[in-house]
Amino acid sequence: MNVLEIFRTGLEAVVTHRLRSALTVLGIMIGITAVILTVGLGEGAQQQVSSQISALGSNLLTVTPGSTTSSSGIRGGFGSASTLTVGDAAALTSGVVAPDINAVAPATTASESMVAGTANWTATVVGTNTSWLTVRGRSMTEGQFIAGHDLSTRADVVVLGATTAQELFGFRDPLGQTVNIAGQPMSIIGVLNTVGTSSSSSTSSNPDDQAVVPLTTASALLFGGSSRNSVSQILIQARSAGTLSAAYQEADAELLSLHGITSAASADFTITSEQQVLSTATSVDKTLTVLLGGVAGISLLVGGIGVMNIMLVSVTERIREIGLRKALGATPRVIRRQFLVEASVLGSVGGVLGAGLGLLGAAVLPHFISDKITISPVATVGAIVVAIGIGIAFGVYPAGRAARLAPIDALRSE
Repeated sequence: MNVLEIFRTGLEAVVTHRLRSALTVLGIMIGITAVILTVGLGEGAQQQVSSQISALGSNLLTVTPGSTTSSSGIRGGFGSASTLTVGDAAALTSGVVAPDINAVAPATTASESMVAGTANWTATVVGTNTSWLTVRGRSMTEGQFIAGHDLSTRADVVVLGATTAQELFGFRDPLGQTVNIAGQPMSIIGVLNTVGTSSSSSTSSNPDDQAVVPLTTASALLFGGSSRNSVSQILIQARSAGTLSAAYQEADAELLSLHGITSAASADFTITSEQQVLSTATSVDKTLTVLLGGVAGISLLVGGIGVMNIMLVSVTERIREIGLRKALGATPRVIRRQFLVEASVLGSVGGVLGAGLGLLGAAVLPHFISDKITISPVATVGAIVVAIGIGIAFGVYPAGRAARLAPIDALRSE
């Protein structure tokens, strides 16, 4: 019996018992679908986190002040002190002190009320310098960003985020319009391009919902306070991803020296890398993906056990057929191959249908849930291969059992 004949015979056996075969295929199909969707959810979450953190700026380091302690002994959280200054930021721009730092943007932030005509909105106001756009990796939709003369003259100008502009002006062009920020009239000179929301942003939960003004204007006219030279954070862009660690070390050493601190453990500031945030978030997503994939794998295992069960039943039902084939000259190898073909057909059909259902789910489910599902072609093909492998693996024992039957015992069985 040639290979084509063996395949035809195995396929006929599967088709003959349609209901039983369909239920077996269903188990494999559910397992493959579950694996594809859970892995797709995990990969989608990782890509979403990566894109959100990348939107904060490339090769970014964020320096925040230390904490404060009140006279009653109550300690504030990190960032509550006023230990960072404009002078600290200026020192980090030196190519001699920090050759691996490309740009530095000191920033001070506060939530302020804005009024434009009859519309009002409250958003984060960021006072910064001309390097902020580069450090944050942002671009302009229209207009221009803060220039050097805006800083030197304490100009009453503002650049709005896309969401802020939408809330204040609707579909009207905000460029050239005036908005009152904390009671101070400011002329809108530009609108930032949208980057989407990000829970990791250090300035706002939505980087599109903010207003950027010159740091000098913010200190003198908007925020005020007793220490107008202090900043709430210093944003640092390394020259490349490969020099991020070196830039970190240079910034840390220079700030320790400027603040007269000899021990890093006593530092009154904290430097964080967006790569650290990305690494942590990705690690969590990978753990959840493995966990969910394991649960889905259990259902796939159950489907494989179903294949074995059906094949054992098939061997029991067809003992006389097996004996007759052996009596007519079929070798144990031919019998074994026939049952393995039946098991592999069940696995492959379940795998293909499961992959198709998984792809359909990946296209439909994002419309009902907020999470993105990313399907990898390699993972899809791999799932089908796994399904075929499960069919073969769980069909080995029943096939071997059929091949070991003695012709005389099989023929006289009832």
